[in-house]
Amino acid sequence: MNRAASFFAVVAGCLAAAAALGADGVALRYRFEPGETITMDVAHRALTETTIGATKQSVETATDSTKIWTVVAVDADGHATIEHSVGDVTMTSRTSDKGETRWSSRDPGPVPPDYEAVTQSLGVPLSRVEVDTTGRVLGRRDFKPTPPSSTGDLMVVPLPDEPASVGTEWTVPQEVVVEVPNGPRKAVKTRLRYRVDALRDGVATIHVDTTVLTPLDDPRLEARLLERIWDGEIEFDVTRGRLLRRSTGVDRRVVGFSGPESSVRYKASLEERLQ
Repeated sequence: MNRAASFFAVVAGCLAAAAALGADGVALRYRFEPGETITMDVAHRALTETTIGATKQSVETATDSTKIWTVVAVDADGHATIEHSVGDVTMTSRTSDKGETRWSSRDPGPVPPDYEAVTQSLGVPLSRVEVDTTGRVLGRRDFKPTPPSSTGDLMVVPLPDEPASVGTEWTVPQEVVVEVPNGPRKAVKTRLRYRVDALRDGVATIHVDTTVLTPLDDPRLEARLLERIWDGEIEFDVTRGRLLRRSTGVDRRVVGFSGPESSVRYKASLEERLQ
């Protein structure tokens, strides 16, 4: 076959693949190999601004860390057992009344009292999960207490059961328990909605948003729920079967959580990138 014929054969193959993709979609599946290590760079930023009467206070935090997934085993169905750990972390907090505190696990020297507990969670398995190829968690064991993380606390992004094409949507129900210290406590149902916005060069771009399904008429509970209502974008490598990037964020305000002249604003972002 000459070069021209080869070129047109390749083009025809690409067009046929694109047509098949548009008609039937593509299966989005995780693909893990026993013994492999997956490392993500994680950056989390948060700002909380609180106003009660004439008193205003702001708290800013920044955390940069390395998330490590060690694939312990993969069975014949592709179900993977994964251990999650954190390799290193740099943390900064800044308050309007106390100034700034910064600590990095890479730096020698004493650890600030606020961060002493963090040192016990570095370089050791924090949890072990078993997931199927769609990201559904089949089992989980926490080795250390792991509070829910804000701005996207699903450890593995869930994928659709059926082949996906641009416009495909799927939802994941959640129940979040919110409570006010010495106050009310309520189970709140939320829903994560995922939508494929693009399929290009072997990468699926997926949008995600959160909807609160349980009516809330208490600003105190709304304030506690702020950090759990997030939107974002995900990039998934279809061929390699893993996340390339996850970017989520929230910027919301609640008025009246502590009297008529009170408000709280929570603004946060989470960025994960595959190394």
